Amino acid sequence: MKEKLLLGLPELASEHGEMVDHMMLTVTYFMAFLGIFWAVFIAYAVVRFHQSKHPKASYKGMTSHWSSHLEIGVIITECILLLGFAFPLWGTRVEDDRYPTGEDVVRVRAVGQKFEWTFHYPGADGEFGRVDPFLISAQNQLGLDPDDPNGHDDIQSKFDMYLPVGKNVVVDVTSKDVIHGLHLLPLRMQQDAMPGSSSHIWFRPTKVSPEDGWDILCAQLCGPGHANMAAKLYVTPEEDFNAWLESSAPKAPAAPAGDVGASASTPGS
Repeated sequence: MKEKLLLGLPELASEHGEMVDHMMLTVTYFMAFLGIFWAVFIAYAVVRFHQSKHPKASYKGMTSHWSSHLEIGVIITECILLLGFAFPLWGTRVEDDRYPTGEDVVRVRAVGQKFEWTFHYPGADGEFGRVDPFLISAQNQLGLDPDDPNGHDDIQSKFDMYLPVGKNVVVDVTSKDVIHGLHLLPLRMQQDAMPGSSSHIWFRPTKVSPEDGWDILCAQLCGPGHANMAAKLYVTPEEDFNAWLESSAPKAPAAPAGDVGASASTPGS
């Protein structure tokens, strides 16, 4: 913990984030060691081969091969960091058979556009409604198909993303215009939002967010309003998350007054 504070790492709130931080610390210490080593070597070379000690230039150069062995050692160490740490960690997040499944998994669609985020949740049926980019309009910003019954209870939340703590979450990330980047810093998760395609990320939040939430940032330079493309992430206890879903669900339209009267006066009554 002291190491993280010393390096200025932000608050950690996801199950896999400890591995990410460990990798960052390992790479940081390794690069710091290399930086100090080469600084000392350069200082030594300046003193050792100064003109005052060698007024006549030597055109023969170095005959030892120790520097070549050192460079090979650095390359081997970097390969170990990549193949032994970075690639396996990346694989656990992107391989299809690693993605959580089941009814307890919370699914969200994160849709970026200039310059805002919209978060799309399935309704009580647990199914997303079909979306069609040709149906996008000012009244239907996600392009939900009105003829698909699965979409009638879907929930849309602009600028605010709600998640339950301790549950596996799968987020489908996409864009309506240019490349954006969904950056959930406390969860150590970032994914580019590509127009015309959908990318997937998954994680398990382990900590309830502050009352005012955590900032969600755009990690890609997407235009003149990029700096203002911010949203909020709220991680809450499961019961609070379920209460939010219930309160945010679309309300069924009230039956017309004429229909009520007609049903009350049936033939033969």
